[in-house]
Amino acid sequence: MTFAEQFLSEAKTVIDGLDVAQIERMAVLLAETRSRGGRLFILGVGGSAANASHAVNDFRKIAGIETYAPTDNVSELTARTNDEGWATVFESWLRTSRLGARDTVFVFSVGGGNLEKNVSPNLVKALQYAKTVGASIIGVVGRDGGYTAQTADACVIVPTVNTVHTTPHAEAFQAVVWHLLVSHPAVKQAETKWESVR
Repeated sequence: MTFAEQFLSEAKTVIDGLDVAQIERMAVLLAETRSRGGRLFILGVGGSAANASHAVNDFRKIAGIETYAPTDNVSELTARTNDEGWATVFESWLRTSRLGARDTVFVFSVGGGNLEKNVSPNLVKALQYAKTVGASIIGVVGRDGGYTAQTADACVIVPTVNTVHTTPHAEAFQAVVWHLLVSHPAVKQAETKWESVR
């Protein structure tokens, strides 16, 4: 088997292992967020931050949900990191945005955050804050789901089918799940360009 065949075979196994009920629950929560006038805040670090930026466009343009990613503002992100510290950068951003019970926080992460291992403490602090204000929490994460899976109202854990490919599969399937969600009849409001061209 070639490497490409192996990697794609693993991807097929990941798809078969995704929790469809959790995805459907996420679609309901997103539709409810929009209907109550809430906002969607997408958090991610590294490749997941790039996914968050792309997803912001899709949830705004296709789903009609007011959506933001703190990592899209590099000036604020780096100022807060420099002045206040990395661990609280997302929490502080959400406080300034007046995160509330109408809103939803959506986490993209390979591990979901883990304070004990000091991995993505900024995600953990943000989710702890989200809980205190009653915001909904959803996520697409890898490994065991970390703190995100422990606290989320709905969370998709991308199965680890090969530990060597944990990160690429987790980040790739973040994109699969969010594209599924913006295409979901409960969430989608606007036609996408190429599907509307006849």
